[in-house]
This record gives sequence, C-alpha cells and structure tokens, in this order.
Amino acid sequence: MASRSLGGLSGSRGSKKSLSARNAAVERRNLITVCRFSVKTLIDRSCFETIDDSSPEFNNFAAVLEQILSHRLKGQVTWFGYESPRSFWDYIRVACRKVSQNCICSIENMENVSSSRAKGRAWIRVALMEKHLSEYISTALRDFKTTRRFYDDGAIVLGEEANVLAGMLLGLNAIDFSFCLKGEGLDGTFPAVIDYTPYLKFEQSSDSISSDEEELRTFGSSDSESSTPENAGPPLIMDESSWFNKCKRVRQKYQLTLEQKGYLEELLRLRENQLSDSVSQNKVLLQRIEDSDLAHKLEKEQLEYIIVELQDQLKSYQSLEQLSAEVSLSQASLDPSHSQEGDGKQDSFNFIGEGKEDTPSLLGLCGSLTSVASYKSLTSLKSNDCLASPTAEMKSPGRTPS
Repeated sequence: MASRSLGGLSGSRGSKKSLSARNAAVERRNLITVCRFSVKTLIDRSCFETIDDSSPEFNNFAAVLEQILSHRLKGQVTWFGYESPRSFWDYIRVACRKVSQNCICSIENMENVSSSRAKGRAWIRVALMEKHLSEYISTALRDFKTTRRFYDDGAIVLGEEANVLAGMLLGLNAIDFSFCLKGEGLDGTFPAVIDYTPYLKFEQSSDSISSDEEELRTFGSSDSESSTPENAGPPLIMDESSWFNKCKRVRQKYQLTLEQKGYLEELLRLRENQLSDSVSQNKVLLQRIEDSDLAHKLEKEQLEYIIVELQDQLKSYQSLEQLSAEVSLSQASLDPSHSQEGDGKQDSFNFIGEGKEDTPSLLGLCGSLTSVASYKSLTSLKSNDCLASPTAEMKSPGRTPS
C-alpha cells in the first residue's frame, strides 16, 4: 500500500511538472506569436496614418511587449523577507545602461511619471520615437547575468524566443512614431490587457452543418473582410440559395472594383491634365525669365553708357572752371595801363564765347571777364590826362568872348 501511494505521488508530481512545462511553453508561444502579429499590423497601419497614442494597433503592441518583458519576472525581496512585485523597468534600467546615448536618465528625471510601470511605458514610447527599441532589447538580452538575476526559469527573455523577439522589433525602426509623454497611456495603476480579437481566425470544417455561414466567417474578427478565412473548406450541402448568395457577393465585389477602376482612371486623367498645364505654365515662366534677363542686360548697357558720358561732361566742366579761374587771376594781376589790351582780350573772349554753346560755365566765365574789363577801362578813363573837364574849358584864359 505504501509503495502504491508513493508511486501515485510521484506520478502526480510528474504530471504536474509536465503540465506546468506545457503551460509555460504555450504561454511563451502565444505571446511571441501575438507580438509578431502586432508588429505586422503596426507596420501596415503606419502606411496610412501616423502612429500615436490613439492608435489601437500601438496600444495592443505596447501591452504585448509589456507582458513579454514581465513574463516570470522575479519579485523584490525586502529586509523583512517579503517579496514585493517588480516592474520590467527595474530590469531595463540596469541592463540598458551600456547603450550609447540612452534615455534612462531622462526618464528617471521625468516629473509627471512616478511609478515604475509608468516609467517602463514611457521608455517604450521614447525608444520607438528614437528608433532604438531593438537595440535596447538586444543589449539587455546580451547581459545574461543581469537577465538571470531578474527572471525565473522559463521566462521568454531566457529562452530561444528572445532572439526572435529582437529580430522582429527591428522592423519598427522604419516607422515614425509621435507620442505625448503626458497622456493617459503612462498611467501605471492599470495593467496592460491584450486584445486578441484582431488576430483570431476561424476556419470552418467540412463536417460543419451550420447554416449561418456569414456568422461563422466573421466570428472572432474585428468587422473586417480581411479576417475571412482563405482555406475554409466548402460545406457538404450546397443548395441554390447559397450559390445565389455567393454569386451576389461576387457581383457586388466586381461592381465595387469596377467603380474603383473608373475612379482611378478619372483621377489619373485629371492628374495628367494638371501635369500638362503645369508644364505649359513652366515654359511661359521660363520665357518670361529669359525676356526679363535680356531687358536687364540692355538696361545695364545703357546705364553704363550714360555713366561714361556723364564722367566726360564732368571732366570738361572741371577743365572750364579751372580755365576761368586762371583767366580771372591773370586779369587781376594786370596794370591799369594795359586796359586797352584787356579790352581787346575781352572782345576776343566775347567773340569766342559767342561761337560756343551757352553753358553755365561759359556764361559765368564771360560775366567775370566783362566785369573785370569794364572796371579796368573805367579806372583808365579816370586816370587819363588828355581828357579835359568842362569847368577847365570855361576857365581857360586863352579864350575870351568876342
């Protein structure tokens, strides 16, 4: 009886160990598979819109990554021997110190993030925006001593799935993320929950006798046509109504595809017309630019010619002023007895001035010469002894009235 009881206990222990190992393997496989699906859906969604905190694909990916990094994470033992729960941020903070230009210190100093779980979620967002999430994970996994110190046996980061995880996260470096580090996603009071419904796929068996085919096809999907099974086997009984429904769906798809084709052709024709108009406008603008360049060149040449002419006129004007100054100085140095010669010179200058144009410089020169000559002639007349005044003629004794 004792041997039987011992055999039963050993068998139950062996079955429990196998069951726990099976559960751990299934859990790891499920998380890795869901992570792969979430990465693919995230990359597909990034082709149509910017990924931010409101994107359900990102929220699902963040929840999956958080559960992967928290899988079989050891608790923190206190001084009194109690084990308190620990967040994956405690592991990342220690294992990712070797990453160059890491964001560990900046996240530690964030004021609006207080709990350890919230800091881990902030790190995921910052690493995605910096496009270094795969580098962080690879560096942390290479530090095997730290990883062994923080995780129990059977954890994902200690198994072969860890290398697969680092490889699949590498594709996220091609996505531009935009997150607000003060939003509700950084609240560490609630655990992350994974939404499995976008990744579930129902395949109908050929032995199924259910009549509601549409409900079975869309079961477990997120109301999208992409979740319809591709390899679903046909039912055994196909009546006329089912064939009619299939033909109707095919006709609707064909009509929709035809409308989309017409829309794309019209859009293409519109874009071609816009392109031809842009090309013609570009040619007109180029012609205008060439004409304006030619006009600017001609205007520049004319201005240069005018500048040369003005410089020549300025030189001639300066020479005339110098000549007038010399003549005035020479007339001032003449004696009063040479007034007749001055009058002759004045007449000659007047004659020369009459044959030239009435420029301001010449008029000034002639005026100055005329004034000097008239003044000299006047002084010469006053000093002439040959002239007799009328009073002298009246007082002469040689003449007496008859």
